[in-house]
Amino acid sequence: MKTPEQPRERDGAEPGTAPLDLAGVSPTSPVGRLAATVERLRREVRTAHAEAEGRALIELAKGILVERLGCGPAQAARQLAELTAQANVTPLEFAVDVINQAARDGVSEIADAFLSTAVETPARQDTALRLRAAESGALAANDTQEVADALLEHALRPLGAVAVAVWSAGGDGSLTLSGSAGFSPAEAVRWRYVPPDVATVARRGLTERTDQWFESLADTGLPTIGRHLHPAGGRVAVPAGTGGRIHGVLEIAWPGPLEPQPPQIVRQVQALAELCAHTLETSTLSQYPGQHPRILPDAAELMDLADGLHDPALVLVPHLDDSGQLVDFRIQHVNSRFLDPAGRPRAVVSGALLLEAYPMAAGESELYQRVERVYATGEPFRSRRMRLTPLVDQVPLSAVADISISRHGSSVLLIWRIEDETARLASLLQHAQRLGRVGGFEENLLTGEITWNDQLFHLYGRSPTSTPVPLEELPAHAHPDDAVALGRFLRTLLHHRRPASAAFRLQRPDGVTRHIRVVAEPALDADGRLFVVRGAYQDISAQHWTEVALAATRDQLVHTERQATERNRLTLQLQHAIMPPAQAPLTVPGLEVAVRYRPAETEHLVGGDWYDAVVLPSGLVLLCVGDVAGHGIEAATSMVVLRNALRGLAVTGAGPGQLLSWLNIVAHHLTGGVTATAVCALYDPEQRSLRWARAGHLPPVLVRGREATPLPLVKGLLLGALPEAVYDEAELQFAPEDVLLMYTDGLIERRDRSVEESLTHLLTTARTAPKTLDQQLDRLLTYSRSDTDDDTCIVGICVT
Repeated sequence: MKTPEQPRERDGAEPGTAPLDLAGVSPTSPVGRLAATVERLRREVRTAHAEAEGRALIELAKGILVERLGCGPAQAARQLAELTAQANVTPLEFAVDVINQAARDGVSEIADAFLSTAVETPARQDTALRLRAAESGALAANDTQEVADALLEHALRPLGAVAVAVWSAGGDGSLTLSGSAGFSPAEAVRWRYVPPDVATVARRGLTERTDQWFESLADTGLPTIGRHLHPAGGRVAVPAGTGGRIHGVLEIAWPGPLEPQPPQIVRQVQALAELCAHTLETSTLSQYPGQHPRILPDAAELMDLADGLHDPALVLVPHLDDSGQLVDFRIQHVNSRFLDPAGRPRAVVSGALLLEAYPMAAGESELYQRVERVYATGEPFRSRRMRLTPLVDQVPLSAVADISISRHGSSVLLIWRIEDETARLASLLQHAQRLGRVGGFEENLLTGEITWNDQLFHLYGRSPTSTPVPLEELPAHAHPDDAVALGRFLRTLLHHRRPASAAFRLQRPDGVTRHIRVVAEPALDADGRLFVVRGAYQDISAQHWTEVALAATRDQLVHTERQATERNRLTLQLQHAIMPPAQAPLTVPGLEVAVRYRPAETEHLVGGDWYDAVVLPSGLVLLCVGDVAGHGIEAATSMVVLRNALRGLAVTGAGPGQLLSWLNIVAHHLTGGVTATAVCALYDPEQRSLRWARAGHLPPVLVRGREATPLPLVKGLLLGALPEAVYDEAELQFAPEDVLLMYTDGLIERRDRSVEESLTHLLTTARTAPKTLDQQLDRLLTYSRSDTDDDTCIVGICVT
């Protein structure tokens, strides 16, 4: 990185230089006389600058009168003097008014906006005068440094600003400090150059391509020039661009917090950024004398470069409207390796506008937006397997491509290597056909389109003209005992977006059951979103029955293994007998109840999670979930004791707090001193109210509308910890369509995350409510991020 140049000295007060301190110095002493002389000369220089800028505006107004009245300069001067006297304003104020009426540009629009909201006319005159003076100073400046001085002195100090920086954007995304005022020379040297990809306030304005207003730098955490001078001051970063291309950024600093500004002030700042844009553009184009201000001599060189590439490439140049705004890009050139996705000749594409040749480029693929951003900021864009479907309307095109977009001067080089997904899928299906007894498929999760080959229809026992079965409906076509394995398969594939496989028993419409293995892999787009799943089904019935026959002839397991297997089998049977994965629905007027139980994925980790949902003789509905500490037969039997004890105690009509107090005695004295957590609730259908208490358990989650929040915690010690315990109660009043979720920690618990982070993910998942309560509970299980292999119970109610 080259050594930055020192800011040059100017006559008058240097920005960032403090005035001379004459306190304690005698005015008659040599030092005092010298200091007084310096201050006088500074004032004279500032006055001379102001008079020169004012004379420039007055002379411009004279020129307008000469053109409008058809008179000579002397007569125009007399006319200006007479009109000034009649209007009772200064010559400079009247000159600015004449210029505004003739120009009808951004400055005059801002002045008119102030006139419409100000009580008195001087508000408009002061604004117009300041902006015209800043414009005059900027146009007369020799470099960007003088532009910064003029902007701060004439336009920004009256707004309360104390410093300004003008940044020039490089083609590689870097920023160079072209000029500054109000910052010390040392600070300007430190921030002379900002490399690409370094996050600063100015870069935020460059990358976002919109005005960035910050009330206080302390809230942003972004470094920037002069941050230590005004750490709590406000900042604004406004992109300075012309013709769709951002040449730099105007950054303005305030000494204190910046309140929200009215639209007139925002428009003033934007007008100043436009002045900077023209200055930055002029300084860039000074290297290319004699050229059109928006077409640099780089397109021809870029065309030669594109012809030398082995990949398909297009050279794009900006297409501007009459006002100089970017509206499209013209395809200036395509190389010999370019193949149009719609099959058109290269001569048809070359010379056309990008959105005319590919009208859908501004749609789902966002290709046009990528090109526009690269042209505006200069930062290149790279993407592997970016989806381009469809680029041309009414053309059945399904394609992805490796994309590279870069700006060279005023032109853009677009390189794409298109991969035809249709040809890829055809090759995959042909290969699956050769394997025999293997059916290939592809499912587009965005459009719902499903493609099967003939072999897959045969495996399913379905006609080739029938509708393929979506992956999410796979459990409905399998044996009920395989629902858990298929649930894990779908969760790994669709939620975790990892390749997955599963074996299951396919129940065909003709009554035949086949043993099938399904293997699938997800495909992600450029933004990491899942959009396609590809895979195959294999009929492994013959292999399965062979393995069964071989297993029948194997030696018996050793005694300890047989004992452990039997123990786990009994434990699982006990759990399934007490808590099936889904319970028969309860019939309660105005209430829908659903439950789910997912056993541990490892047999030796069989735990003591339990749930219950039952209508009591009083008409109230008992809802509860719990988790006994530990695993194995002891935890399972303790779970059965607590679950049955709570159901029996609930018949007494006691509240949930009293029920947990009694259940604590059972856990401490009658079950060998086990500990457990639980949530107990009683729902009143007539009042639509719920009373609940907790014993060391996670709080239920209320889903109301599009919001999901945990219920406020109530005090309650876990069961069995002390001989006696008191449990607080809370009451919740439901509204129609409210959903309440009660669950065990196996739904959210992770080894590498805190409970708060896991609960936040659960709330995010619960906010997206499917059509039915059953679907919502299935969704919670599918998208659960738990990795502790623990049991999971969920009880959900929906008030109708």
